[in-house]
Amino acid sequence: MNILDVSNFEIKETEGVFTFKNENTTLGFVRFNERGEVEYIFVNPIFRKQGLATKLLVLVKEKTGKEIILQEPLSPLGSKLLKSLNRWK
Repeated sequence: MNILDVSNFEIKETEGVFTFKNENTTLGFVRFNERGEVEYIFVNPIFRKQGLATKLLVLVKEKTGKEIILQEPLSPLGSKLLKSLNRWK
């Protein structure tokens, strides 16, 4: 996995949503609630496998102070993300 340098991207925060953007597109976003439950996470296919989903989840954990919980139903990609989350613990 390549680690994406997000220093050149804008991080926008609105109520319960973090979004990574550059001047051309949305790289990814995560929607969450105050309990640390991730309701939806998306990473633009061009930017996948570069650590962006992990960076988004770290932002959620820092913001909520809670353990991350992925809400059901999980897509196949969400299941892979859950496995990597379990390695954090």
